[in-house]
Amino acid sequence: MKNILQIAAAELGVKEFSGAEHNPVIVKYAKEAGFNNITDDETPWCSIFMNWCSLEAGLQRTHKANARSWLSVGTPVDDPIPGDVIILWRESPDSWLGHVGLFFGFSKDRSRVFILGGNQRNSVSIQAFDAGKILGFRRLAVVEGLEIPMGTLKVKSSGQEVMKLQRILNDLGFDCGSVDGIFGPKTEERLMAFQKKSGLKDANGIYDQSTKNKFESIFQS
Repeated sequence: MKNILQIAAAELGVKEFSGAEHNPVIVKYAKEAGFNNITDDETPWCSIFMNWCSLEAGLQRTHKANARSWLSVGTPVDDPIPGDVIILWRESPDSWLGHVGLFFGFSKDRSRVFILGGNQRNSVSIQAFDAGKILGFRRLAVVEGLEIPMGTLKVKSSGQEVMKLQRILNDLGFDCGSVDGIFGPKTEERLMAFQKKSGLKDANGIYDQSTKNKFESIFQS
C-alpha cells in the first residue's frame, strides 16, 4: 500500500494564492476527494487534504471537511508513529474547531508536536504545534468491505459485480448514487470520469481488465 506520509510529503510547498485567484492544486484536492462544492483555496482545507491523502493511500477517510471528524475514524493509539493522524483543538477543547494532519514527531521535551498537513500557514508544510492541544491520534486501516469486480461490466449489466464497482467508485469520490447493482448512465459517466482521471487509454465507461488493474494498484499495492 502506498505510504500516506510519502504522499503528503510530495505535496510540500503547495500554497494558497493571494487575491482572487485559487491554487488549482488545492481545488484538485477537494474535487478528487469528493468535495465538489468546494472550488476555492480559502475554505479551511486541512481535513480536505487529509481526505485526499487517505484516498491516494487507499486508507480510511471521513468524507467530511471538519477536522474533528477524524476522531471517529481509524483506531485510537497512544503511541503514535509518523504517518498516524493527529487531531488538535482550536480556540477551545469544547468548540467544534480543530486541526488535522499527520503526526511527524515530538520535540525533545514533548511540549511541541510536529505535524505534516495542509492549510498550515496557508500551505502544505511541517509545523510545530502546542502538544497540549492534542485531542487524539488515529491509525488508519486499509479500506475495508471493498471487493474488486470481476469480468467485463457495461451499461445494462447488473448484479453483485456491478454493486462492487459502484461501492469502489463512491469510495474514490466518483459518486454514482445508490449501490443498486444496475449499471446505468450515471455509473457509466462516473466510471468514465475515473478512467480519464487515471489516464487510462480506453476511457469509455466500460469496466475491463485495464480498469481492474488500476483498482488493484490503488487497493492492493
